[in-house]
Parts: sequence; C-alpha cells; structure tokens
Amino acid sequence: MLHTMRWFGPHDPVSLFDIRQAGCAGVVTALHQLPVGAVWPVEEIQRRQQLIEADNASYSSLHWAVVESLPVHEDIKKGRASRATYLENYKESLRNLAACGIRTVCYNFMPVLDWSRTNLSYQMPDGSLALRFVWQDFALFDLCILKRPGAEADYEAEVATAARAQFAQMTPEQLAELTNTVLLGLPGSEEAFELAGFQALLDEYASIDSQALRQNLYYFIREVGPVAQEVGINLCIHPDDPPYPLLGLPRVVSTEADLAELLAAYDEPANGLTFCTGSLGVRPDNDLAGVVRRFGSRIHFVHLRATKREENPRNFHEADHLTGDVDMYSVVRELVLEEQRRAQTGEVNASLPMRPDHGHQMLDDLKKKTYPGYSAIGRLRGLAELRGLEHGIRHALAAEAHLAARLTTNFSLANS
Repeated sequence: MLHTMRWFGPHDPVSLFDIRQAGCAGVVTALHQLPVGAVWPVEEIQRRQQLIEADNASYSSLHWAVVESLPVHEDIKKGRASRATYLENYKESLRNLAACGIRTVCYNFMPVLDWSRTNLSYQMPDGSLALRFVWQDFALFDLCILKRPGAEADYEAEVATAARAQFAQMTPEQLAELTNTVLLGLPGSEEAFELAGFQALLDEYASIDSQALRQNLYYFIREVGPVAQEVGINLCIHPDDPPYPLLGLPRVVSTEADLAELLAAYDEPANGLTFCTGSLGVRPDNDLAGVVRRFGSRIHFVHLRATKREENPRNFHEADHLTGDVDMYSVVRELVLEEQRRAQTGEVNASLPMRPDHGHQMLDDLKKKTYPGYSAIGRLRGLAELRGLEHGIRHALAAEAHLAARLTTNFSLANS
C-alpha cells in the first residue's frame, strides 16, 4: 500500500518532516483555508503541492496523494435550488485537481456535523489518551444542553433518566467541555459550532429524512461522477462516523447495504469508497473483510484504525490499531489480495493509498497541543504496526504461492 498521513497544512503541529520520517511517501491534505463550496483554483492547488514537495531534492520524496476532503456544501445535501451553483464549483475543482495530477478525492455526506465524539482525552490503561464516544453523554448534551425538540424519542428511557441525573452533578466547566467536544467542527479544526445557533442548523433538515438525504447524495454523485470519470479522478465517500443517526439527522453511509446502493446509483469506477475500518467497525453487523472482497475494485482510499465497543455497544473508544473489534489481519490480507489482483490485471496504480487513522496522544505528544486524533507519535506507532502486518502478510502469501507451485509441479511430474 501507499503509506500516507493526513496533514492539515502549514499550521499543523505535525510537520512534513515528521510525516516523511514516519516512512510515508504520500500526504493527505486539503485547502482548508478556502470556504466550503468555493472553487479550488489551480494556483492554490499548485502552491500546496510545491509546499509538500519543497524538500524532495534533498530528502525522500513526498507528494500530495489524496485530497481529504473536498467538502460538499450543505445546500447540496439539503437539495436546495442553490445546489446547482455549488455542483458546478465542485466539478470545476475536480477539473483543476486533475490538471495538477491529483487523482483521489475523498468526501463525506454527513449533515451538519462531521465525526462526533464526547471525549477527546479518554485515558487508556497505558496512560495514553484516546477519542471516545459515550451514548449517555451525547444524550445529556442533546436533552439537557441543546434541549432539542423531540430529542426524548431518540433515547432509551433509562439512558435519558441517567443523563439528567448526571447533568445535575456536572460543573459548568464540565458542561462547557462536553459542549465544545460535541460541537467540534471538521477534523483538524479547534473551532466548534456556536451552541446559540446550532439548533437552527438542525432545523434546516427538519423535512429531510433518510430517503430524501439518500436521493440528494445520488443526485450529487450522478452530477459530479461523470466529470470525475472524464478527467480520471477517483471519488471516494467516507462512511458516517459514528454510523448511526445523531441529533435527529439522518445518516445514509453506515452499512454495507448503503455502500452497495450508492455504488449502483452511478455504476462507474470514479464512484468509489474510502474504506474506513474504524467508522464501519463501530457496527458489529458490518463484515469488514467481506466488504473488501465484494467491493475491492471500488475502494480508492483506506483508513485503518480499530474501535472498541464497550459494555453499552453504542459506546466506543479508539483502540490500538491491531486490537479492538476490527480483525485487522483479515482486513489487511484482503486489501493486499486486492492490490495483487489489480497488478495482475495491469492496472497502472495498483497500490491503495492508506493512512493510519487516529492515534493515541502519547509520549512526548502528551506535552504538546495537537489536533484530536492526529498527534504524530500515536499515528507513527499505528503505521509501524500496520506496515509490519502488511509485510508479514505479503511474505505469507508469497510462501503459499510458492508451495502451491511446487505441489502442482510435483503432481505433474508424478503423473507424467
């Protein structure tokens, strides 16, 4: 696989040198400084490429391998008439990225919020800090802080009762921390939505159920997909995180059935998947290795991380990359087999870009200010473990193939 790490630009505490020394050849980034819905100009794309490649003459090479993300404007998700303008802007950004040689573009279709957590510094047994989602804490925010109309219907009675009892015991500082965590913006951002205006953002989706959102997604991919196909860009949607509805908002990229329906909506290679084992792995009904076997040709980008469901299965935290509920061996083996299939059929870019997603804040990074989930050392540890696993799988597959060839030869000789 092509080993990469996400980089949030010049202000990221993790430097390009850090990413290079971690053993990466690719960088996953975006033009975060541009507003959502704006056209990405060629000049801005090239400026970012030049920044990434500035030291390639002196050190091991880095290149901009994947865009994550080219965000989808909320008016497209809501199906408003104004989406026509934003769709044209999206198409122009795709053309400009292709003109600069970038071929993989990740996006998501989650309404209002991106990924959601309730704790950004959950202490693990070894003292490192992880991201965590607790259903009761989320209910507390929804019922007692946001006070969303109709929220009661979304929670089990015992969860709602426990959330209110917990709320009564919390300090203003604890409530503020939970609020800021739930309302955190895009990954890599430390700016949260404002509570005062947040309900109004939710109200704009009051008439949009899961079927309506699904149709808006299919409209989007049928509009922009042909442009991506024409210019040679692989679009890859990121699954919902977590993969179930929150705050009364529908989520429609959570299960294998969701993936199958989306891929069928525009059945061309350009319409593909970001295979995130952490997001999909939160649901026990998602067969991760099976998803690779069934949809491998449409996987264009890979996020490898392992989440661990807790006693209440709606609660989970980010585990070490080789533990948790993800059978990482089976997943990586299927990904390697998919790469081998691509190589055997003559595909030019058989290697899948992969990044170790989310790492624990640990060691010296505990003393630093880092983006939640994106500290350097935790991701370095994850990448090292995943690289070792991949290496071992490739050697095992080669040994299996060699043994099979010998047995075939011996059988032929014995019967000649």
